[in-house]
Amino acid sequence: MTKSVAIVTGGGQGIGLSIVQRLLDDGFQVLSCGRGERTAQFPKSAEWIQADVSKVADATRIVEKAEHCFGPVSLLVNNAGVQVEKNVVDSSDDDWDLVVGVNCRGVFNMSRACLPAMQKSNGNIINIGSISGNVSDPSMALYNASKAFVHGLTRSIAVDHGPTVRCNAIQPGWIMTAMADDAFALANNPQAAKQDALSRHPVGRFGKPSDIADLVSFLASDQSHYISGECITVDGGMTAASPLQPGLF
Repeated sequence: MTKSVAIVTGGGQGIGLSIVQRLLDDGFQVLSCGRGERTAQFPKSAEWIQADVSKVADATRIVEKAEHCFGPVSLLVNNAGVQVEKNVVDSSDDDWDLVVGVNCRGVFNMSRACLPAMQKSNGNIINIGSISGNVSDPSMALYNASKAFVHGLTRSIAVDHGPTVRCNAIQPGWIMTAMADDAFALANNPQAAKQDALSRHPVGRFGKPSDIADLVSFLASDQSHYISGECITVDGGMTAASPLQPGLF
């Protein structure tokens, strides 16, 4: 039986790497990409291509390599993302080009490159958004806005390209990666900020990359066949809670 083919952008580390490994475990043939070279930790059973999703030509090249290696792409996971820790006034044109280029244009480029074939043979797109697209983190203006774009594009793809293509987004909360550490580092007291954030999680812990990979696995399966156009929050219950500190009551 032919295995399904998946592209995972930004799969070299963190959430992306966890998604790559989970899809391999689920029986997918996986190609991933990033602006850097293949790392030692990247699974040997997956393919890697050095490419920048913000560039149209690179997006095309990524899809062409996946098709050459494995065949038609049935699953696209738009995970590649960057953040710049600045407010609007402090953000430069270069900051805009970087964040909007990867987080917005990259998702658009990859989706546009995959959709024509997916519409003929049924396809599935999963975008990695963020709770920051709904509730803004301080000094993350461009990142917050870029993730709101991802959520909006997700709904448009689902509406415009169904029923042959499903599209959903995952909205992670505090997943412990290098990007999360960079965000906490903005606080006057990073350790106190991290402890305060932890106290707001009803599940009693921060997220792990595997928590996001688990949902990707479900959305990539036939068990989620009736789910499309959704932005699903995975944040341990944090945004469900009142801003009042739980420990005070």
